[in-house]
Amino acid sequence: MMNNSFAQPMWSNGPSPGQFYNFMGGNAPTQLPRELTTAGPFGTKHSTAAITTGSSVVGIKFDGGVLVAADTLVSYGSLARYQDIQRVFKINNNILLGGSGDFADIQSIKRNIDQKMIEDQCYNDGVIMKPGELASWLTRVLYNRRSRMNPLYIDVVVGGVDETGKPFLGNVDMRGRAYNDYVVATGFGRHLALPLVRERKPKDRDFTFEEATNLIRESMKVLYYRDTRSIPQYTVGICTAADCSIKGPFKVEENWTFAETVKGY
Repeated sequence: MMNNSFAQPMWSNGPSPGQFYNFMGGNAPTQLPRELTTAGPFGTKHSTAAITTGSSVVGIKFDGGVLVAADTLVSYGSLARYQDIQRVFKINNNILLGGSGDFADIQSIKRNIDQKMIEDQCYNDGVIMKPGELASWLTRVLYNRRSRMNPLYIDVVVGGVDETGKPFLGNVDMRGRAYNDYVVATGFGRHLALPLVRERKPKDRDFTFEEATNLIRESMKVLYYRDTRSIPQYTVGICTAADCSIKGPFKVEENWTFAETVKGY
């Protein structure tokens, strides 16, 4: 004769279809936290890696201003998820910002910069932020986030001209490290675009606008061929004393006829 103590259902606290599991016993429904940022039993969980990412940004300084270029792809892992996203931004009439890395963090820092622009306008004191000042401010913000073990996973290019028309071009990474030069790049551009531009640099003068434009076009072509997180569409920011704007999108002049000669794969 079967013992009645074994007649109880073996899954007495199982969830209904579409409901949350509750393995702790009792009949109280599982409650979600009111805020997703509420600290858990071991503290608040921060991001430890980039999720949706943008690849290389290339900046070149010429005799009258700067050019900043980036393709329009934002990848989700190895998936080319968003293919028409601008990663070069106009900050004000004399500053351009190009961002690579986690696109959500790029959007976050862009909102902070926009708010700072509004605050500067509210002072109405005639002082306009210059590109070198924005780069310096970004080093403090990113180093602060890094020191609190909650970094922004971004690598940015800051370019523009000051009130005298002098061009500035610099790079700030996620740890707040910065440098400025006549050519800067992020991502694969550091390995592919920088050598290409540096070997074309005249010894006794800056690039002309035409030379810088051709180098940007060639750099974006090389990056499209060699960087698997790139697509043949890109935008270019142009900042001079007379104008600061985003141009494009442009298409890479691709040619894959050489693929027929590749053997052994």
